[in-house]
Formats: sequence, C-alpha cells, structure tokens
Amino acid sequence: MKTKTIFVCNDCGYESPKWMGKCPGCGSWNSFTEEIEGESSQQLFKNESSPKKLASIEIEEEDRYKTGMGELDRVLGGGIVKGSLVLVGGDPGIGKSTLLLQISDSIGKANKTILYVSGEESEKQIKLRAARLKIDSDNLYIVSETDISIIEKYIHDYKPSVAIIDSIQTVYRGDLTSAPGSVSQVREATSTLMRIAKSTNTAVFIVGHVTKEGAIAGPRVLEHMVDTVLYFEGERHHTYRILRTVKNRFGSTNEIGIFEMRDAGLVEVMNPSEMMLSGRPSGVPGTVVVCSMEGTRPMLIELQALVSQTGFGMPRRMATGIDYNRVVLLMAVLEKRVGYELQTYDAYVNVAGGIKIDEPAADLGIICSIASSFKNSNINSKMIVLGEVGLTGEVRGISFIEKRVQEALKLGFDTVVIPEDNLKAVKDIKGMKVLGVKDVYEALDIVLGG
Repeated sequence: MKTKTIFVCNDCGYESPKWMGKCPGCGSWNSFTEEIEGESSQQLFKNESSPKKLASIEIEEEDRYKTGMGELDRVLGGGIVKGSLVLVGGDPGIGKSTLLLQISDSIGKANKTILYVSGEESEKQIKLRAARLKIDSDNLYIVSETDISIIEKYIHDYKPSVAIIDSIQTVYRGDLTSAPGSVSQVREATSTLMRIAKSTNTAVFIVGHVTKEGAIAGPRVLEHMVDTVLYFEGERHHTYRILRTVKNRFGSTNEIGIFEMRDAGLVEVMNPSEMMLSGRPSGVPGTVVVCSMEGTRPMLIELQALVSQTGFGMPRRMATGIDYNRVVLLMAVLEKRVGYELQTYDAYVNVAGGIKIDEPAADLGIICSIASSFKNSNINSKMIVLGEVGLTGEVRGISFIEKRVQEALKLGFDTVVIPEDNLKAVKDIKGMKVLGVKDVYEALDIVLGG
C-alpha cells in the first residue's frame, strides 16, 4: 500500500495535497513541509507498558558508557546513557566526525559494538581517516548508507551499543518525495532514530551540520526531539575546540569540554586556564585576568583592551568574544562615574584564546583593562579582577567566588580584587591577598595604583 503524503503549513497547520509557495490560511511564504498522512506520535513507542511507581524503578550503575575522554564524559554528565539520542552540531570541518570516530575506538576496546553509518564518505575514505587517527578496534562496524529503513535493519541485526549517524542531513525516508536535508526528511529520520534508541536501548549519536545561511534544516529543528545537544565551537583554522552542552536530560547544561586539534585527532586539554593564559604579555597596559565559570568549571581568561585617539568624528567601538552592548555600557559608566573622557577615543576589547564570555562577573575586568589602556598604566600581572558593575558604578557580588579564587591561587596569582559582598566567603583561603571594593572608583584606585 502506497503511503500518502500531505503538505502542512508550519505556521497555521493548513493542509494541502500539493506544495504551495503561499499559504491560503495565514498568508505565510515558503512555510509548507511534507508529512506522511495519518502518522502520529503514537508510533514512536510500540511496546506497551503500564505506569510504575517512581520508587519501584531501578537504575543500574552501568547505565552509562565511558567514552575514554574525560572532557566528553564531563559534557555528557558522566558518560553515554543507554538508549539516549545525542545531537552533535557545529560548522563543517570543525571536528565532529573525528571526535565520534575516536570515541568509537575507545568504546569498541571496552568490548562494546559500535555501528558507524556515514552518508557522506565511503568505507574506504573512513578507513583512511581511521588509519590516520590510529583507530583499529575490532568491534567497530562501518557502513555507507542513507536510507533510514536500511539503517534501522542494520541496527536490529548488529545490536550495537552505540550507533553513529553522520550526518542526519544525508539520511532520507523513501516514502517522502522531498530531498534529503529538508525539514520533513530530517524530522522523520530523527523520529525513527528516536524510536530505535528507546526500543533497543542503543545510544544514538546524530551529526548535524550548520550553515552560515541556515538554509539546511539544521540542529534547531531537532533540539526538542533529542535528549542531549552538543555544539562544537571554535574557528576551523585555530587548534582549540570547545564542546558545549546546550541541552542535557541526564546532566547539567552549560558544561564545556576543551580539545586541541592535532594531526592524530582531538586531544583533551586538561588545564584550560593554563592554556588560555599561554603567551600572555607582561608589563603592557590594557591586559587583565578574570575568572569565568563555564558550567561547574572555573577558567582564567585574559581580557585585552586598546584605547587610542580616533582620527574620525565618530569614535569606533569593537568587541571580540564579549557582548558589544555590554562594553559600550561599561564605557558609559567610566565616563559618567569616574570622569574619563572617552568620547574622542576608539576602544577595542578582546578575549584572548578565542573563547566567549557571557557572564557579568567579567564587568570589572573589562573596566580595568579599558582604564589601564586609557591611562597607559600597567596592571599587576599576578592580580585577577572579579565583579559585576552596575550603572551607578557599584560593584556587586558574584557567584562561585571560592572556586574562582582557588583556581587563581592554583595558577600562581597572589592578589584578587573582588566585590566587598563576597569577602566573607573567601576569608579562610590562605596564600591569596584578597581586596574588597564597593565601587568602580575604589577598584581603579587599587588596580592602577592610584
């Protein structure tokens, strides 16, 4: 019996037997996607079960697989959960396939079966990459396939502990007429993989490509369907990669893992603070160290600022790795509350190491780096600066102050400037000179030496 398909408007739900450019119901353009008529979400889980009491459900400790990479285990919340569906997103060429092939080798050597399904490379191409990465596990099976029904058959036949689909944009369902990579194909393929994962207890990894234009149905379409969403960040031409968890039903979110891309593949960075501060100049105005919390991990980061006389009527502002609007706001605080005349100066603020900061604890560090460059005054290289700054110039307390100070102490810093409200939490830490400040004026007096 032939499967019937319909086209449904994503905005209003209007149904049509054929595709239309404009929806007659709501007037939206290009909003129709193909769906299978009569199919419902009830087909996702075919096994019948009765409700159970929460206390009667037993969990085994071996419900997680270790990947062999501590950084990835941290991001996943302790390891790979059986029957989970994990989406790994990121720009093309950033290292998604390399990472998954590396963990396949580690899991395979732990006597677990892995099925690696590639829709973009042939078996020989994957073999060449595996040889470069020195991967030789006997439990790793490779197949080049794009038909989701055949992939489902392979999973049922080989019963792998982990299945990897690289990538979801190449997988298609035969009874849909739309091209692979379209919204309907990606959604239907992911629904099938979710059913397979839950029914067979197989952990499934899905690779999702993201384009700059967002033309392909990328990970945004899939985020609500999967259990965990991981994003690779970093520039292709830089060696460091950051793997960030955006969604995780089995662990905390906003955790990050840091890797370095080498000839032999991705290598874990065990001490990210030391990595971020490598090559830091000394005795130069406009540089200061702050401590950012990435999930549960404190990380020391260097902030750099350059303030120079503008040659045009309109001063230029630029921020890299930090919110531009936040930098402009903090410069306004410097002008109004401290009296710095920055209206005729260009200002450039940069986060060294290619990482992005989005927490307010770096506010005081931004202000100190800008003031240091403006006054051409050096900041003590063994000092870190922490604190949130308000519009009235006050320095507010921040969270996880003990972890931040301990991380600075571990890397050889001897002085820390923090909000006065946080002094009680770090009074027992030895070996660190802790200075509490109430406002920006007081902080600059300490940091710039009067």
